[in-house]
Amino acid sequence: MRSDQVRLFQTLPHACGYFAERTAQNLVLDPAAPHLDQLYGPALERGFRRAGGHLYFPSCPRCRACTPCRVDVEHFAPDRSQRRCLKRNADLQVSESVPGYNRERHALYERYLQSRHVGGGMDDAEASDFRRFLTAPWSPTLFLEVRQDERLLAVAVTDVCPSSLSAVYTFYEPAETSRSLGTFAILQQVELARRRSLSWLYLGFWIDGHPKMDYKRRFQPLQIRTAEGWQAMP
Repeated sequence: MRSDQVRLFQTLPHACGYFAERTAQNLVLDPAAPHLDQLYGPALERGFRRAGGHLYFPSCPRCRACTPCRVDVEHFAPDRSQRRCLKRNADLQVSESVPGYNRERHALYERYLQSRHVGGGMDDAEASDFRRFLTAPWSPTLFLEVRQDERLLAVAVTDVCPSSLSAVYTFYEPAETSRSLGTFAILQQVELARRRSLSWLYLGFWIDGHPKMDYKRRFQPLQIRTAEGWQAMP
């Protein structure tokens, strides 16, 4: 993926999703470029992330807080808390499903957003918002569905590339806080990567000291991407 092969665009400044007092800008690979599915793996390696049909990288003039991170799948071992999470959810069934919209998924998505992002502009998501944010025609996506018998409890939107998975977004039943379904979903993605002999699970961006990002530290060994390339998190 060289700069003379695909164009990069820079977005206009917009509200930062992590710091209320800051604005953000992104670099975006040309969404009209051919073979975005083939560019996706190399883009992940360079720290990009998918949202809908866009592959983007934070490019804020005064801030470098967003740090790409990934789990070393081969060497990952669940810690004590994660083992308890697996045991607590032993009654759940996990299946690889075709991605896309349906009413059951959308109802769960709405409940999750209304609980976690109230007043943030995402808590009234329509069907078109669901499709636009979570899927893309070129994206190698599957939905990991987590169920208790017939009841849908969580969906982990997961992209599958030649050497890695990318954890795009997970939404889950907000009434089931004791299950730690977000953690459970990541553990299932690690297991999926192992079954497919993939090396990495990309977890998007980590921000040092941000309370919403601190959970990512627990999936060790974790690598972060710096100016010198990928390095073990200290």
